[in-house]
Amino acid sequence: MELFRIHKTIPFMKYSKILNAISFISFFIAIGLLVVRGLAFSIEFTGGLVMEVNYPNAVPVQELRVELEKATGGEVQVVNFGTARDAQIRLPLKNGKTSAQMSEEVMNVIHKSEPDAQLRRTEFVGPQVGEELATDGLTALLLVIVGIMVYLAFRFEWKFAVAAIIANMHDVFLVLGVFSLFQWEFSLPVLAAVLAVLGYSVNESVIIFDRCRECFRKIRKGTPVEIVNTAITQTISRTVITHSSTLMVTLSMFFFGGPALHYFALALTIGILLGVYSSVFVSAAIALYLGVKREDLMKKVRKDEITDMVP
Repeated sequence: MELFRIHKTIPFMKYSKILNAISFISFFIAIGLLVVRGLAFSIEFTGGLVMEVNYPNAVPVQELRVELEKATGGEVQVVNFGTARDAQIRLPLKNGKTSAQMSEEVMNVIHKSEPDAQLRRTEFVGPQVGEELATDGLTALLLVIVGIMVYLAFRFEWKFAVAAIIANMHDVFLVLGVFSLFQWEFSLPVLAAVLAVLGYSVNESVIIFDRCRECFRKIRKGTPVEIVNTAITQTISRTVITHSSTLMVTLSMFFFGGPALHYFALALTIGILLGVYSSVFVSAAIALYLGVKREDLMKKVRKDEITDMVP
């Protein structure tokens, strides 16, 4: 399916060196931010208090969040849970205060504006559980990376596998760097979004690499740079359709999904935009830097097959 067709090849690789330099600098800035500032982990990772409160009427989520942050002096997450009358409250524990004391403090704030509100459940998430979640998340990330490299090495060629994984790491670290820069909350949904960005980015790279392989076989006299430019140009219509549709979904979640989906949708939106950019200007360019050529993608003929073909 094509909304439009570009008949003149766009010289994407003409700008690759400048953009790759910017990407290289941004990548190391993101790593520096992660080392110096770190991530603002949510209570799933750091430990904290989770409360479920029932209201007789709809919960004033925004007003309640502001009141609790003023009372506790820290960041508090308040979202609807199940129905509009149920609220889930997440907040970190303060030094010197027990979970029971924090729970009582929260309910005192709530009862000032709604005396009939009832506490349904209180749960303490310990830092040990958070450490286990962080370890499991990092393990999942590494397994995804290894799986992608193995798949691309078998599907295409090792140069494409290296190029794609560098582009994927570029996307992941830039997303994490943005979250570190603005100290946005890094929660389990955001971790899931980062893993989704990995899959999304590699999918875009596979589409372009597959067209590169096809163009290498069809265009006999073209240079590798010309063939890569042709392959990317031929996939532009598909890229516009796919990413426009996906961005409509993620932006809808961002603007209308409420606080529960805010950072999840934000991470996905940033990752999708980076995935398009890196697949074109990072992975394809790195494959060229590694010296990818037609012979790398053609099936090698064994000596016994050549002997059989000779009459």
